[in-house]
Amino acid sequence: MNTSRISIALFGASVLCASAVLAGEVNKLTIKTEETLNVDGKSLSPGNYKVEWNGSGPNVQVKMMQGKDTVATANLEQQKAQNPENAYASMKEPDGTRSLTTIYVGGKREVLQVQPENPFCARIAGLAC
Repeated sequence: MNTSRISIALFGASVLCASAVLAGEVNKLTIKTEETLNVDGKSLSPGNYKVEWNGSGPNVQVKMMQGKDTVATANLEQQKAQNPENAYASMKEPDGTRSLTTIYVGGKREVLQVQPENPFCARIAGLAC
Protein backbone atom coordinates (compact mmCIF):
# COMPACT_ATOMS: atom_id res chain seq x y z
CA MET A 1 0.00 0.00 0.00
CA ASN A 2 2.82 2.38 0.91
CA THR A 3 4.59 1.63 -2.39
CA SER A 4 1.52 2.55 -4.41
CA ARG A 5 1.27 5.94 -2.66
CA ILE A 6 4.90 6.67 -3.48
CA SER A 7 4.30 5.61 -7.10
CA ILE A 8 1.26 7.88 -7.37
CA ALA A 9 3.21 10.79 -5.86
CA LEU A 10 6.10 10.31 -8.29
CA PHE A 11 3.71 10.05 -11.23
CA GLY A 12 1.95 13.25 -10.15
CA ALA A 13 5.27 15.08 -9.81
CA SER A 14 6.37 13.97 -13.29
CA VAL A 15 3.07 15.18 -14.80
CA LEU A 16 3.49 18.59 -13.16
CA CYS A 17 7.07 18.91 -14.43
CA ALA A 18 6.02 17.90 -17.95
CA SER A 19 3.16 20.40 -18.00
CA ALA A 20 5.50 23.19 -16.89
CA VAL A 21 7.83 22.41 -19.79
CA LEU A 22 4.97 22.34 -22.30
CA ALA A 23 3.50 25.60 -20.99
CA GLY A 24 6.74 27.42 -21.77
CA GLU A 25 9.19 29.10 -19.49
CA VAL A 26 8.35 32.56 -18.17
CA ASN A 27 11.46 34.71 -18.07
CA LYS A 28 11.56 37.62 -15.62
CA LEU A 29 13.89 40.45 -14.72
CA THR A 30 13.77 43.93 -13.23
CA ILE A 31 15.32 47.04 -14.74
CA LYS A 32 15.57 50.55 -13.36
CA THR A 33 15.19 53.33 -15.90
CA GLU A 34 16.73 56.71 -15.24
CA GLU A 35 14.84 58.58 -17.96
CA THR A 36 11.45 58.78 -19.64
CA LEU A 37 11.39 56.20 -22.44
CA ASN A 38 9.03 55.59 -25.34
CA VAL A 39 8.01 51.98 -25.99
CA ASP A 40 5.53 51.17 -28.76
CA GLY A 41 4.21 54.73 -28.72
CA LYS A 42 3.75 54.76 -24.94
CA SER A 43 5.73 56.94 -22.56
CA LEU A 44 7.26 55.19 -19.53
CA SER A 45 8.29 57.31 -16.54
CA PRO A 46 11.65 56.70 -14.83
CA GLY A 47 11.49 53.93 -12.24
CA ASN A 48 11.63 50.19 -11.64
CA TYR A 49 9.97 47.91 -14.17
CA LYS A 50 9.34 44.19 -14.12
CA VAL A 51 10.02 42.66 -17.53
CA GLU A 52 8.50 39.29 -18.49
CA TRP A 53 8.45 37.25 -21.68
CA ASN A 54 7.51 33.71 -22.65
CA GLY A 55 9.53 31.43 -24.87
CA SER A 56 12.84 31.64 -26.60
CA GLY A 57 11.98 32.26 -30.24
CA PRO A 58 13.05 35.20 -32.35
CA ASN A 59 9.83 37.17 -31.73
CA VAL A 60 8.57 37.26 -28.15
CA GLN A 61 5.92 39.36 -26.46
CA VAL A 62 7.49 41.45 -23.70
CA LYS A 63 5.51 42.86 -20.78
CA MET A 64 6.96 45.83 -18.91
CA MET A 65 5.01 46.37 -15.73
CA GLN A 66 4.83 49.25 -13.31
CA GLY A 67 1.25 49.42 -12.15
CA LYS A 68 -0.43 48.65 -15.48
CA ASP A 69 0.93 46.53 -18.31
CA THR A 70 2.72 47.83 -21.36
CA VAL A 71 3.29 45.26 -24.08
CA ALA A 72 6.03 45.50 -26.69
CA THR A 73 7.33 43.11 -29.31
CA ALA A 74 10.99 42.21 -29.20
CA ASN A 75 13.47 39.94 -30.90
CA LEU A 76 15.32 37.61 -28.54
CA GLU A 77 18.94 37.39 -29.65
CA GLN A 78 22.10 35.77 -28.34
CA GLN A 79 25.39 37.62 -28.05
CA LYS A 80 28.91 36.25 -27.56
CA ALA A 81 29.51 37.54 -24.05
CA GLN A 82 27.38 37.18 -20.95
CA ASN A 83 25.70 40.34 -19.64
CA PRO A 84 27.04 41.28 -16.18
CA GLU A 85 23.68 42.67 -15.00
CA ASN A 86 20.18 43.64 -16.10
CA ALA A 87 20.40 46.83 -18.14
CA TYR A 88 18.81 48.69 -21.04
CA ALA A 89 19.84 50.87 -23.97
CA SER A 90 17.93 53.77 -25.49
CA MET A 91 18.18 55.94 -28.57
CA LYS A 92 17.62 59.68 -28.85
CA GLU A 93 14.89 60.54 -31.34
CA PRO A 94 14.92 63.67 -33.54
CA ASP A 95 12.28 65.30 -31.31
CA GLY A 96 14.54 64.89 -28.24
CA THR A 97 12.66 61.99 -26.65
CA ARG A 98 14.33 58.65 -25.96
CA SER A 99 13.12 55.26 -27.18
CA LEU A 100 13.91 51.94 -25.55
CA THR A 101 15.95 49.82 -27.98
CA THR A 102 17.48 46.93 -26.02
CA ILE A 103 17.10 45.08 -22.71
CA TYR A 104 20.14 43.11 -21.53
CA VAL A 105 19.42 40.01 -19.42
CA GLY A 106 21.89 39.82 -16.52
CA GLY A 107 23.86 36.60 -16.13
CA LYS A 108 22.90 35.40 -19.63
CA ARG A 109 23.87 36.00 -23.23
CA GLU A 110 20.31 37.01 -24.16
CA VAL A 111 19.26 40.47 -25.28
CA LEU A 112 15.78 41.69 -26.15
CA GLN A 113 15.91 43.96 -29.21
CA VAL A 114 12.74 46.07 -28.92
CA GLN A 115 11.07 46.60 -32.26
CA PRO A 116 10.18 50.19 -33.18
CA GLU A 117 6.57 51.32 -33.46
CA ASN A 118 7.02 51.94 -37.19
CA PRO A 119 9.13 49.16 -38.80
CA PHE A 120 9.66 51.28 -41.93
CA CYS A 121 11.59 53.81 -39.83
CA ALA A 122 13.94 51.11 -38.59
CA ARG A 123 15.10 50.42 -42.17
CA ILE A 124 15.99 54.06 -42.76
CA ALA A 125 18.86 54.53 -40.34
CA GLY A 126 19.38 58.09 -39.20
CA LEU A 127 16.26 59.56 -40.80
CA ALA A 128 13.31 60.93 -38.86
CA CYS A 129 9.93 59.39 -39.58
